[in-house]
Order: sequence, then structure tokens, then C-alpha cells
Amino acid sequence: MTPDFRSDTVTKPDDAMRAAMAAAPVGDDVYGDDPSVNALEVRVAQMLGKPAGLFVTSGTQSNLIAILGHCRRGEEFLSGERYHSMKDEAGGAAVLGSVVPQTLPVADDGSISEDSVRAAIKPDDVHLPISRLLCLENTVSGRVQSKRNLDSLTSIAREHGLKTHLDGARLMNAVVSSDVSASDYAAGFNSVSLCISKGLGAPVGSVLVGDEDFIKAGRRIRKMLGGGMRQAGVIAAACDYALSHNIERLADDHLRASGVARRLSEIDEVHVSLNEVETNMVYLQLPDDVAPGLKAFLAERGMTISPPCPKFRLVMHKDITDAASDSLVEGIADFMAQCRS
Repeated sequence: MTPDFRSDTVTKPDDAMRAAMAAAPVGDDVYGDDPSVNALEVRVAQMLGKPAGLFVTSGTQSNLIAILGHCRRGEEFLSGERYHSMKDEAGGAAVLGSVVPQTLPVADDGSISEDSVRAAIKPDDVHLPISRLLCLENTVSGRVQSKRNLDSLTSIAREHGLKTHLDGARLMNAVVSSDVSASDYAAGFNSVSLCISKGLGAPVGSVLVGDEDFIKAGRRIRKMLGGGMRQAGVIAAACDYALSHNIERLADDHLRASGVARRLSEIDEVHVSLNEVETNMVYLQLPDDVAPGLKAFLAERGMTISPPCPKFRLVMHKDITDAASDSLVEGIADFMAQCRS
């Protein structure tokens, strides 16, 4: 298997996961008849301490359902300027829901300040959209957002009558890194999205959780978005397998990322901030005159990375072995030696 460091979304289901998928009992999920989907929704809701869950195709769909479920046309949601719900989901809330996005500045560690949230919440003025929802994220670019900070921000939101949503695309990475439970992280939020197709290794699927009325409304929104599924138990079974077998092993990805970062930092002209490596992501910066050539150089050695923007993001996941990470470090060292020879 060619080592692919672009993202933890590139993982392939292994034989045991495929066997679980093949053996899954299924039914028509639109009718509520798929036992594998129903069991997964209950399981994730319980993990996150919420009454109900909704299985959806992706984190993008889950976040969009949450925003449309909490906000009406002409209202606004607040979120970090580089959070997924604001930056990487094609503007769906604005395009499909006429919900106004309000960006908040994000610090280097991925956090949003209390002052930023307070300043962004609008007064009751007919000239302004109604502030309705605060969307946060954990992790952010691999950085763990502390429970203390999340709790302080959700508390401010509640003071002003806002709902709160957590994009937990890599929430389990935060759980493993910080030793804070998923339900504790989720406690201050009205809704939470858990993506199971990233580091957890399922081929597809996220679960949105919240109270029963919210999830009932979310099921209708999912249908309107074209997301009604039929015998979805075959993918729900993959998610269930991932939750049973791939949470604790995230620590391996974190350890491998810290090792790669440390070794890369020892190479001349290679810049890695070791204190930024908190989970499974390493951000690498090379001199501008050589950076454009690294992707092609590693491709010739059978490794895939993303282009810099402006840093290279190197992501560790369950399909990256020690040998693959060794090859990555050696390849970057050889590239730099060649460039400076």
C-alpha cells in the first residue's frame, strides 16, 4: 500500500471491518428499519451523553443539518474563520439555508477568545441578522481545544440565548490526547457531530447527536438534502467496528506524529514546531525556493503528500506504519540534501 500522508480520511477498511460489513443485518433506514443503523445511533448518542442520534453520510452533511436545524433564514451562526463549518463546506449554510456566517478570529492553537464571541453577538436591531448559533470544533488542525475554553464559550452563548454545536470531526483524537471523555467534551453543546471516517477508519459516515426533537427535525432536513438512506447497515457496521477497535489506537498515530516531528526538526532548514504536535498532524515548513519540489520528489519514492498552503500538513493514521514514517523522514532529508548540494 502506497503511504498516503494527505489526510486520515484516506484509510481503507481492513479485512475484519469488511467482514463486519458483510455480516451486518440491514433494513430500510428511511422507514427506521435498519437495525445496524439504529444501534449505531443509540451507541454514539450514549457515548456523547445525548438523548438521540442521526446517522449521516459525512461530517459536512452533519454540520449542515445542525446549522439548518438550529437557525432560520436570515439568522446567523458564529464560527472560527478557519473552522470546517465556515471555510471547508462550500458555504452550504448560506447557499441552502440562507443562514448568515459570521467569522471569528482563531489563535494559532485553534482557540477562539471569549472577547471575540461576545463582540460578535449582535444586539436586537432590525438592521442586523439575529445571532442564533455558535459552532466550535475539536480538534482544530490537530490542536486539542481544552474543555475549559469550550465550556467558557458555550456559557457565553447560553447567556445570550444562542444554541451551540460542536464539530467533532476528530473529537476522539482530543479524547485520547487529553484523557477527557467524549461526553464531558459534549456536555455544554446542544448538538455534536462525530465523524467516524477520519482517524477512526470507517469508509464513510458521521453521527449527529442532540435532543429528540432536534434529531427528529434533523431527519427531515437530511431527507431534504438528499440524504435518506436505505440498507445503510453495511456502512453503519463499519462505523460500529471502528468505534470498538480504533479509538484507543489513535494514541499510536499521536506517538508516530510526535516522533516524525522530532526527527524532521533535526534536519537543516526544515521547520517544525514541536509544541504544535498534539495529535496526529505535523506541520512542516521549508524554504520558499525548495518547497514546491517536495511533493513530486516524494511521489517518485512512492509517497503521497498534499502541496504546501503555506505549510505541508503530514497526517498519521492507521494505514501509516513505522516503516512508512521512516521513509517519509528519510525522503525529506534526502530532498533537502539534494537541494543544497
